[in-house]
Amino acid sequence: MKIICAFDSFKGCMTAREACRAAASGLRERHPDAEILCLPMSDGGEGMVDCIAEAVGAKMVSVRVHDPLMLPVEAQYALSADGRTAYMEMAAASGLTLVPEDKRNPMLTTTYGVGEMILDAVGRGCQRIVMGIGGSATCDGGKGMIDCLEGHLPLPVVDAVLACCKRHFFRRCRAGELDESIEIVVASDVSNPLYGPNGAAYVFAPQKGATPDQVLLLDERLRAFARETEVKGIAQAALAVHPGAGAAGGLGYGLMAYLGATLQSGIDLLLDTIRFDEQIKDADLILTGEGKSDRQTLMGKVPQGVLCRARRQGIPVHLLSGAIEDAAELTQAGFASVHSINENDNRPLEVLMQRDVAMENIKKVTQYGLF
Repeated sequence: MKIICAFDSFKGCMTAREACRAAASGLRERHPDAEILCLPMSDGGEGMVDCIAEAVGAKMVSVRVHDPLMLPVEAQYALSADGRTAYMEMAAASGLTLVPEDKRNPMLTTTYGVGEMILDAVGRGCQRIVMGIGGSATCDGGKGMIDCLEGHLPLPVVDAVLACCKRHFFRRCRAGELDESIEIVVASDVSNPLYGPNGAAYVFAPQKGATPDQVLLLDERLRAFARETEVKGIAQAALAVHPGAGAAGGLGYGLMAYLGATLQSGIDLLLDTIRFDEQIKDADLILTGEGKSDRQTLMGKVPQGVLCRARRQGIPVHLLSGAIEDAAELTQAGFASVHSINENDNRPLEVLMQRDVAMENIKKVTQYGLF
């Protein structure tokens, strides 16, 4: 028997790797002769780099950058074995978790550190950058990143980045300095535009500490930034309403407009990168899950991505998450079974959210077989 454990992180509780290993531990007690393969998952947010690094053998590197409040911080990203691809999360430099709750204010936070990570990767010879852009503390449209790349750091390094990128913004760089272009791929499942009622400021800025008045100001800033970009001939007006332009406080827009980035479904990008389709061949069943599953799970989250790939090969997928809502819809979508790992545990949520408790509960579910 071959069983795949392909869990996302249970936010605030277990990492994807911990969830997979806990599930595998229970399975081994129930099926001691089974081949069990752990494939930690991420849809482009927290943990994406760790998942990819473990799967493809990339090495972690550190770089000193500026955090969202322009304070020094050590950021990590992964380099492929051949040194040509960098896997990074914008949150390593500009993430919400880097800002204390009492100092969260997207009027002040910046993506400057994201630019510094890009510069570091290019300085190491990378020709491709894969970036997850979940968990941001910012709402600057990527302007901080662009300010960094425009020349606020040593010119030889900046010129290398600018000469590599394909957009009009960088035509001022010395032609012929570098022969190859840098490809930037962004992992994001956010479909919001840059500005407006469904844009970055209105939808996401309150979660980052913005007051209602600040939301209005931030939305106007994003509109002004888009107008400035369009006047320079860097982007067409349609780009501001492109699905995903509002991701990470508008960083999606900045990356597309100024660096020619392409946006891709986070879970599909990860599944392709780790060769998921090949790894699940001949599997008898797959276990997947996340902190909470509901109808939004079916809109590009990890379990839905795993389910789609598994159904192509006729492999049943069982959903084991911390909490379950909309169970009928999830079952109708094709999951072989849907369970909460806590469904037989009546302890308070604060207890169930403890790492050791959650790991023990997922182990029990797999050990005693609710599927």
